[in-house]
Amino acid sequence: MRLATFNLLHGQSPADGQVDVGRLREAVRLLDADVLGIQEVDRGQPRSSLVDQTAEIGRTLGAVDWRFAASVLGTPDLTKTWTPATSTIDEVVEGPTYGIGLVSRLPVRKWWVRRFAAAPFRLPLLVPAQPRPRLVPVPDEPRIAIAALVQGVAGPFTVVTTHLSFVPGYNVRQLRTLTRWVARMPGPVFLLGDLNLPGALPHLATGWRQLARQPTYPADRPRVQFDHVLAHGWDGPVEARALSLAVSDHCAVVVDVPGLR
Repeated sequence: MRLATFNLLHGQSPADGQVDVGRLREAVRLLDADVLGIQEVDRGQPRSSLVDQTAEIGRTLGAVDWRFAASVLGTPDLTKTWTPATSTIDEVVEGPTYGIGLVSRLPVRKWWVRRFAAAPFRLPLLVPAQPRPRLVPVPDEPRIAIAALVQGVAGPFTVVTTHLSFVPGYNVRQLRTLTRWVARMPGPVFLLGDLNLPGALPHLATGWRQLARQPTYPADRPRVQFDHVLAHGWDGPVEARALSLAVSDHCAVVVDVPGLR
């Protein structure tokens, strides 16, 4: 079983600033994940050719189930022209949206969503720009998590994906709330996502097992790990690595779990 998490940067290539669906397809083919959590995902956005990126990734991987959940309505920007999303996971929303997705080659028996409010202030953040990233005050966005009860050959297990706040303290509270919520779901439980927490902090904050310890950001010269795969109720062997792909300023994290079927 291969689990993976990938912050897409809405499919943008930092090399030239272009968004190309062909590059996105090739990137996820290289991941070849059975269950993939994706963050910074567009649906119906002009900047990404109106593509439903979660559905595109699902079809590329030959998945049988996938879901997209919007965190904002509109297009994320520094002037905060978007509004928070409140839709349910299966509700169709008109217009451009942005959020996270979960894609599975195995059938999903049940889906859940958990929402978190945005921090009420801006923080300086290094954002992608040409010819080089720049530091600008950025508003926080509402955050969201998708949980799925996946039907494996040997029985069900739970996979969760999320993209937590970049505001220190807020992200730790969100992570602790999230792990308490999903720890009651059928195990083992795997959490995949961009947690905006470096290194060993996710393990220290939750006590969950950290399945990958590789730097993931920035993708061209990774120095810090923001992207994680955590486990609760799983102590079997794993093989993990970080992959720099043709899209995104984050590396993807891939974890092979030989005993999970």
